[in-house]
Amino acid sequence: MLHMPIISGTEKSCDLLVVGGGINGCGIARDAAGRGLSVILCEQDDLAAHTSSASTKLIHGGLRYLEQWHFKLVRKALQEREVLLASAPHLIRPLRFVMPHDAHLRPMFEIRAGLFLYDHLAPRKRLAASKALDLHRHPAGAGLDPRFRKGFIYSDAWTDDARLVALNARDAAEHGATILTRVRCEHAERRTDDWRIRLVPTSGDGAAATVHARALVNAAGPWVASFLHERTTLSTHRTVRLIKGSHIVVRQIFRHRFAYIFQNADRRIVFAIPYEREFTLIGTTDVEYHGQPQDVEISTTEVDYLCATVNRYFTRQIGARDVVHSFAGVRPLLEDESADPAKVTRDYALELDAQGAPILNVFGGKITTFRRLAEEAVDKVCQALKLQAAPWTQLAVLPGGDLPAASLAVFLRAMARRFPWLPIAVRERYARAYGTRLYRLIGAARNLPMMGEEVLPGLYEREIDYLCGYEWALTARDILWRRSKLGLHLPPASEARLSAWLADRGLRM
Repeated sequence: MLHMPIISGTEKSCDLLVVGGGINGCGIARDAAGRGLSVILCEQDDLAAHTSSASTKLIHGGLRYLEQWHFKLVRKALQEREVLLASAPHLIRPLRFVMPHDAHLRPMFEIRAGLFLYDHLAPRKRLAASKALDLHRHPAGAGLDPRFRKGFIYSDAWTDDARLVALNARDAAEHGATILTRVRCEHAERRTDDWRIRLVPTSGDGAAATVHARALVNAAGPWVASFLHERTTLSTHRTVRLIKGSHIVVRQIFRHRFAYIFQNADRRIVFAIPYEREFTLIGTTDVEYHGQPQDVEISTTEVDYLCATVNRYFTRQIGARDVVHSFAGVRPLLEDESADPAKVTRDYALELDAQGAPILNVFGGKITTFRRLAEEAVDKVCQALKLQAAPWTQLAVLPGGDLPAASLAVFLRAMARRFPWLPIAVRERYARAYGTRLYRLIGAARNLPMMGEEVLPGLYEREIDYLCGYEWALTARDILWRRSKLGLHLPPASEARLSAWLADRGLRM
């Protein structure tokens, strides 16, 4: 089953058209469709092709924002952390963070007070409280420079950001939304009662279409302002500040299950996180960015900065030669007066213009608060359209999240009994990525040959069919880097091999 962009020259109509297939756009489409609105979402590239696949992949309150007195933002994010942990227990998992104490940067009492606030600003049911550590006795102290004797440990959560976007799009579609990838909103003409919108495929397939939408949501992320200026006749007094955040991936620096948060002399923080079993993810930077969002790349200066930060703490030293993968994204942060990019607010603003057919512009935000942002956005749209539709996502699970006892461990044991013929690494990856949707992926297969051709090590034909049919994957890069992280584990030529395999079957290169 293959997804293709389905648009035609005929005119269509809907209650809401959402521009942008990142986490905010897909979250809004999901919420609106679940309230009964007819929804179309268009994304000019792949889902999560830009900012929403380039995060540090944390569901967190933002401990460092307490230092900037952003208590309201932290509380909101901590509340959402609890909601999201319950909504996708296969994909969003608790993670303990170790903070080695450097007396030259912050006193112990200041950190202890900050962690106490972090523990108590919002109810915490699923995560352990913070506490002080003796790093010479704790497993996380192994590998650290021995001069770090004391530290702290606290809880947050981790997710696969690109998969979280795909799950929101999948849930939106199952509530009736039409998800169009590789389709650009070429022009949006505002009229008294609706928007007349021209959609054009960017992939060469299909024809342009005209959509009449009662309301429009501009969730274009880094392109939110340029979309208004270039695709409509409107403007806005708000702007976003483009801040580049870059990450590097190196071979595993430590073998335990804990992550680290390192304080830097410039008052910024860097995370070192266990990643994909064999690797360590290190990030992020905060650099003002003035280029085109789609052209963003990590710089050698950023690589050196991240390596130098972790080298200050670990006995094992790393350099640019050790980087096996890197990625950079542009965060469209709500503009404020901060001179330091690291201090620009991570909060969001929703700007509703109802002088004619309504348009809602989404400025800023972070992955942790996407569901709350979406709920507030759809509230505003419904109010503008005079629709009565109650919020519903706070207690809902995302596709695959209905695990037995809401426990990934219980689910993994059940999958081992039910599918003993699947290689362990494949079975566990399926469980963590797809949750209960792995039943749909595996289908009637009762042995490994029934999974189809093993196109690449660990990648079977059935999974490719599922990703193309249910998750809008079209290219080898979609499959290997966004829907999965198999690209990290496979030889460099794997992407070309998969592209050729897809092309042989009349699919995408």
